[in-house]
Parts: sequence; C-alpha cells; structure tokens
Amino acid sequence: MTTDAPLDATQGVVDDETNTRLDKEMRAVRNAIGSLSQQISDAASDLGAVARTQAKRGLRNARANVDSVAADASDRISAAADAAASSVGGTLQEVIVERPLSTVALALGLGFLIGVTWRR
Repeated sequence: MTTDAPLDATQGVVDDETNTRLDKEMRAVRNAIGSLSQQISDAASDLGAVARTQAKRGLRNARANVDSVAADASDRISAAADAAASSVGGTLQEVIVERPLSTVALALGLGFLIGVTWRR
C-alpha cells in the first residue's frame, strides 16, 4: 500500500498539469473560433457590399436598355403614325375628289349624331 501513495501524488500533479494544458488549449481554440467568426462576418459583409454594387450597376444598365427600347419604339410608332396619317390623308383626299356629295352627306350625318349625343 505504501507504493500506491507516491503514485497517487504523482498522478495528482500530472492531472493538474494536464488540466492546465487543456485549459490553455481550449482558450486558444475559443480565440481561434472567435477570430474565424469575425473573419467570416467581415467576408459576408464585403460580399454583400459587392453584390449590392453589382445589383445597382445591373439596374442602371437595365434602365438604360429600357430607355433605349422605349425611345426606339416611340420612333417606330411615330414613323408608322406618320405613314398611316399620310396614307389616310391621301385616301381621304381621293374620296372627297371622287365623291363630293357622298362626303358631304357623311359629314352631315356625323354632325347630326354628335349633336344628338351632346344634347343628352
């Protein structure tokens, strides 16, 4: 039994040293995890800023494209309306010259309808 007592005392010293070493290692791991968390947070923030910048740039480009398409469509509609107006104008002029009495009768009929509608 006397041989067990010195081993118990030595074992207690070894356990204390092991616990101290494990505590130091756990603190180091906690610090490393905290540092890693901060780095991940910073990276996510930077990624969000880059994504926001890219989204703004994409929105500006889309807006410019929409403006360009709208201007082009407006020009085409204007050209088509001008062509239609000149075509209708030319056709209307031909009809008035060819059938003046029918044109006058049509104008009187439309005037009468508009007048009756306005009275009500």
